[in-house]
Amino acid sequence: MSNSNPAFRRSVAFQDSSVATPSAQTLDELYGRPPATGTDTGRMTYEDTIMKILIAFGVLLVGAVVGWVIPVLAIPGFVIGLVLALVNIFRKKPSRGLILAFAAFEGLFVGGISSFFNTMWEGIVPQAVFGTLAVIGVTLFLFLSGKFRTSPRMNRIVMVAMIGYLVFSLTNFGLMAFGATDAMFGLRSYEIFGIPLGVILGILVVFLAAYSLVMDFESIKAGVEQGAPRVYGWQGAFGIMVTVVWLYVEILRLLAILRGD
Repeated sequence: MSNSNPAFRRSVAFQDSSVATPSAQTLDELYGRPPATGTDTGRMTYEDTIMKILIAFGVLLVGAVVGWVIPVLAIPGFVIGLVLALVNIFRKKPSRGLILAFAAFEGLFVGGISSFFNTMWEGIVPQAVFGTLAVIGVTLFLFLSGKFRTSPRMNRIVMVAMIGYLVFSLTNFGLMAFGATDAMFGLRSYEIFGIPLGVILGILVVFLAAYSLVMDFESIKAGVEQGAPRVYGWQGAFGIMVTVVWLYVEILRLLAILRGD
């Protein structure tokens, strides 16, 4: 049954005349285009996240060079870096500026403390760097091969262990600051069956850091698979950076204790 409404007929005529049928060449071009990537759609991708990680570590290395030349900057670098770390941890949305600022000040701390340790034990920094890269490489290999995964139960155990280690570190720092112990590494210098406590704790902490690294990898993997916004790649970079710096500092101290006074 036809519609006698003039407005309706004009609308149909306009639509019929304005919509052109695409040519075969146009269709071939459309179908030949590559599919939209996560970057094109504003989503998190492995490639983009890796680039953010490299940028963050590039800034950290620049800061480390400055800290190496001017070791006294390690103190403000540590304090400001700690404040920025807490700010980044409790922010609901990652901030590229704050994360890169953290990388810069953390670099000052890493460079300064590395310079100090290298003055005390020559050649210890390259050893710590190679040790850190070895742990990262093995952890990444085991993760990619599916042999190293986290679990809810293990996550709770590791979290308790990390909190316990934090309490120990703060207590040890307080004892050293107030002169309760004159050992260079405080309670870490005391021996248990002839083995310095710092060596036992150091090995344990290296495992904790490696496990934390796997948690960072899984967080990035989940973000990519769930289509998280692209900005969360900076959060992945921040997590990796914090864990790697922690791992490096612990290996540096472990090697210093092993090499003795």
